[in-house]
Amino acid sequence: MKVTETLNEGLKRGYTIDIAASELDEKVNEKLLEAQPDVEMKGFRKGKVPMALLKKQFGDRVMGEALQETIDGAMSKHFEESGDRPAMQPEMKMDGEDWKPGDDVKVNVSYETLPEIPEVDMKKIKLERMVVKAEKKDVDEALSNLAETAQNFEDRKKGSKAKDGDQVVIDFLGKVDGEAFDGGAAEDYPLVLGSNSFIPGFEEQLVGAKAGEDVEVKVDFPAEYQAENLAGKAAVFECKVKAVKEPKAAELNDELAKQFGAEDLKSLTAQVEERLEAEYTGASRAVMKRKLLDELDKLVKFDLPPSLVDAEAGQIAHQLWHEDNPEVQGHDHPEIETTDEHKTLAERRVRLGLLLAELGQKNEIEVTDAEMTQAIMNQARQYRGQEREFFEFVQKNPQMQQQMRAPIFEDKVVDFVFELAEIKDKTVKKAALEKAVEALDDDAA
Repeated sequence: MKVTETLNEGLKRGYTIDIAASELDEKVNEKLLEAQPDVEMKGFRKGKVPMALLKKQFGDRVMGEALQETIDGAMSKHFEESGDRPAMQPEMKMDGEDWKPGDDVKVNVSYETLPEIPEVDMKKIKLERMVVKAEKKDVDEALSNLAETAQNFEDRKKGSKAKDGDQVVIDFLGKVDGEAFDGGAAEDYPLVLGSNSFIPGFEEQLVGAKAGEDVEVKVDFPAEYQAENLAGKAAVFECKVKAVKEPKAAELNDELAKQFGAEDLKSLTAQVEERLEAEYTGASRAVMKRKLLDELDKLVKFDLPPSLVDAEAGQIAHQLWHEDNPEVQGHDHPEIETTDEHKTLAERRVRLGLLLAELGQKNEIEVTDAEMTQAIMNQARQYRGQEREFFEFVQKNPQMQQQMRAPIFEDKVVDFVFELAEIKDKTVKKAALEKAVEALDDDAA
C-alpha cells in the first residue's frame, strides 16, 4: 500500500491511496481463514468448507470489508503521523468506475485540516464585571408580583358589571342543535374573564354581566376541537351569573410567605433579594462572556476551513429565515442563500469555537457524566409526563448528546479563562445592566 500527497494548499489536503490486488487478496484470505471454523454449509461438516468455495460464496462481501478496513487503517496511520485533524469527514472516491476483483485499487482522498491555533496569554485580557445589588424597590416589586399570583376574589358592590379580569361564578348548560352534550354543564363554576380558559368568544360575552342575570352565550367550537362530535359546531350556553368578584392581591404578611414555603415575610424577602441578585449575576456573566469573546476575536487570527465556515453560514441563514417566517415549521421552503453578513458571523463563530475547543482540550476540560445527567433532567422537565421517554431518547441519540454537551463545555472553558483574566468589579444600577443585556440581542454572536 502506498500513500501519495497530491495537494497541500493552505488547509486543503489531497492524497491517493494505492492498494495492490495481492494485498487485498491476502487480507480476504486471512478473514476467510479466521471465519472458516464456524462456517456451516450443506454437504460439509462444520469448519470443513473448502477455501475455494468460501471465497466464491462470501468473497465479494469480505472483499468490501477488507477494502474498507485497509483504507481506514491507512488514514488512521496517516493522521497519526501527519498530525492532521480533518475539519469534516474526508471525501473518498475510488479511481475508475470499471474496477473488478483482482485489480489494483486507487482511492482519492481529500479533506480540510484544522488549523494550528496560536497561543493566547489569557492574563493579558482585561474585563469588567457589572455588579448589581437588589434595591428595596425591586424587592418590593417582586413581592407585589408574588402577591398578585396568590390573589383572591371578593364580591363587587351589588349591581356592579363584570370587568375583564373579574371572576364570575356561574351555572351553565351548553346545547348543540338544542340538545345538551356531555361535559357542557357545571354549577358554581369560578371563571376569570380574560383567562382564555373557555373556548374563544365565551368569556367576552360575560363582560358587563351582573350577579343574578341570565346570559345566553353563543359560540362556535373550533374546527380542531378535541371532541370530534363538537368540532366546528355552533353551541348555545345558558349561563346564570351568581356572583361577580373583583381581584384582590393577597396581603404581604407571614401567611403569604408560608404559601411560598418561607417561614415568615422576613425570610421570603431575603429569598426574593437573593433570587434577584442571582438573576443579575447571571445577566452580568452573559455580558462579560460577550466581552471576552470580542477580545478573543480581536487577539486571535488564523486560517479557517472553508467547509466549516460554509456549513455554519448555511445554518445561520436557515435559522434567521425561520425566525422571519415562523409560520413555516418544516423544511419545505425555497433554497436559502447565504449573504456576506452570514459568512462574517460564521467566521467569527468558527474561529471562536475552534479556539475554545483547543483551550478545553489543552487544559483537559471535560463535561462530566453528572453534568450531562443534570442537563438532560433539566430539559426533560419541559416534557411533563414524558420525562423518562425524553431521557431514553437522549441516551440513544449521540447527536442530541453533543448538542447538549457543547454549551456546557463552552461555559466551562469560559469560566476557566475568567479565572486567568484580569477582572475588575464595577457596581452599577439595574438599568445599566439591562441596557447591556439588550445590546447582546442587537448584536448576537
